[in-house]
Amino acid sequence: MAKRREKVIRVKRKRLPTSMVNPKRFDKSQLKFYVLLIPLALFSSLPIVYLISTAFKPMDELFAYPPRFLVYRPTMENFQDIMHMMTRGGVPFSRYLFNSLLSSALVVLATLYISLNAAYVLSKKRFRGKNTLFALNTAALMFVPAAVKIPRYLLVQQAGLLNTFMALVLPMLAMPVGLFLIKQNMDQVPDSLIEAARIDGAKEYRVLYQIVAPVIKPALVTVAILAFQSAWNNAEYSQLYINDDSIKTFAFYMSSLTSSVGNTVAGQGMAAAGSLILFLPNLIIFILMQSKVVNTMANSGIK
Repeated sequence: MAKRREKVIRVKRKRLPTSMVNPKRFDKSQLKFYVLLIPLALFSSLPIVYLISTAFKPMDELFAYPPRFLVYRPTMENFQDIMHMMTRGGVPFSRYLFNSLLSSALVVLATLYISLNAAYVLSKKRFRGKNTLFALNTAALMFVPAAVKIPRYLLVQQAGLLNTFMALVLPMLAMPVGLFLIKQNMDQVPDSLIEAARIDGAKEYRVLYQIVAPVIKPALVTVAILAFQSAWNNAEYSQLYINDDSIKTFAFYMSSLTSSVGNTVAGQGMAAAGSLILFLPNLIIFILMQSKVVNTMANSGIK
């Protein structure tokens, strides 16, 4: 009976049309997908192309009428003007960049450590109130940043973190979306795999970091990308919590530069160049890790 059923399945597979099978190489049945996806991809990339093009436009092309989408005569004048403005400030540009890199690295590492351990407890441990705690974390996803700005400032003030470097790191460690993504992916790790490791004598931390963490690596990479983007692009904390310019971040420097000169005619090019410099790390990291992001969303129940 089993052989007959297997034979029927093989016959059905042979009768499937080519368009219903995902071929390993290029097939003419894929043309209809390219016809639809290539125009959508080109349309979605237009803002990025415009940002890059505007950063290299000379002054006459920035204010040309009718406006030009692409640059005709690329120039580095806008970036040279930014470097000139940096030399006029009391704090060197390298200091702002170092603060951003260090704070972003600390946020990524601490967020991964906290989210991974919390997700493991919520996913693989049994205790009273587990579902309630996860529901509270899910509810926190609905709060917009403006709703928690005042309570967060009061907490930072009472903790004595004002005008300290840790004010750039500690407020960003609460990342509900990171815990949600890791926990949802960790739910799909078989409990039998963990039990087998425990039978072999593995401790909890070894089970978590050597067995569970490699399985959910796409989720960890996705959370690391989200944490880096939040920390790298954040200029609000430098403005609210920091008075010492030597502690402030690169994003704050760029936002203050574009706000001070961006409204002037001469500052339009510098504003475009500054936006491009701030945007490039996010673009590069996302391009390199986009497959991990797709896998994470597919395995976390997000549609």
